[in-house]
Amino acid sequence: MSGVRVRPVTDADLPAIRDIYNHYVRTSTVTYDEVESTVADWDAKRRRIADAGIPFLVAHTEAGELLGYALGQPWSAKSAYRFTIENSIYLAPDAVGRGVGGMLLGVFLDACRDAGLRQIIAVIADHGADASIALHRRAGFHDAGHLTEVGEKFGQRMGVHLMQKSL
Repeated sequence: MSGVRVRPVTDADLPAIRDIYNHYVRTSTVTYDEVESTVADWDAKRRRIADAGIPFLVAHTEAGELLGYALGQPWSAKSAYRFTIENSIYLAPDAVGRGVGGMLLGVFLDACRDAGLRQIIAVIADHGADASIALHRRAGFHDAGHLTEVGEKFGQRMGVHLMQKSL
C-alpha cells in the first residue's frame, strides 16, 4: 500500500495506540473492555509482549501518523501453549476501509512466523465486528467456534467468534 509503512512499536507510539483503542472502548462492542486504558497500561503491555518474544507492530504514514496496530498476547500462561497467541488488530477510525488492516495483518503474520509461533487465535465479538471477521478470513483464518453470551457491554449480552490460523 503506497505511503504506508509497518514497523515495530516504540514508546512514542503509545499515546496514539491508547487513543485508537479507547475510541473503540467508548463507542463499540468490538472490544469488551469497558474502562479506558492509559499510556502506562500500554507501556506495561508492550513490555510483556516484548518479553514473550511476540510481535507488536504499527502501521503509519510517511509523515508519521499512526494508522493502526497489531499485536499478539499469549493464549494461556500454561507453558504447553507457548507457540500459540491471540492476536488483536485495531485501526484509527479514518484508516478503516483503506486496505491498512489487510496490509498490517499480513506483515504481523509474517513476523509471527519468523518468531517461531505456530497458531494464531482471533477472538472476535459477535456483534459489530463483521469487518474484522472478513479481514481474518481473507488472511486465511478459519472458524474455530462460537461462544454465546460470554460478555455484556452497553447492556447487551454478546458472544465471541473464535478463528484460528496455523502458521
